[in-house]
Amino acid sequence: MVHVYTDGAASGNPGPGGLGVVLLFNGHRKEHSEGFRRTTNNRMELLAVIRALQFLKTTEHPVHVFSDSKYVIDSITKGWLKTWLKTGFKGKKNKDLWLLYHSIAPKFNLTFHWVKGHASNKENNRCDELAVAACRNPNLPIDVGYEESQSTSNSSLW
Repeated sequence: MVHVYTDGAASGNPGPGGLGVVLLFNGHRKEHSEGFRRTTNNRMELLAVIRALQFLKTTEHPVHVFSDSKYVIDSITKGWLKTWLKTGFKGKKNKDLWLLYHSIAPKFNLTFHWVKGHASNKENNRCDELAVAACRNPNLPIDVGYEESQSTSNSSLW
């Protein structure tokens, strides 16, 4: 069984953002973090899950994902994502990331667990440290999906 812990952070929301991932399997540990110059907390929470799944080299083991994001957990476990797919994400944010998640997730045997953020879960706290540190890095890259969505939503009719 693979245990995946994820967290996202944004300073300002939107603002500089980061994500943190801890993967645990059979005594092995992998940590990952990355940041973006302007994004949202929800995008980073979701992208952390996506990145974790992208790191996995096999789909043969069950994967337990632990996140403190109700946005991510509820969207998946309560079937909201299925509805958004049917309605073309009308009025919903982060379509690019949800479509990416949807293209990857069916390959895995996933179970999602909500954990209370900033509490006693050691691995969730480590993910938070990674995410916050990543959003403080200088010269952060662009979150293209976020910035493109902002430029189209702010465009004028003339």
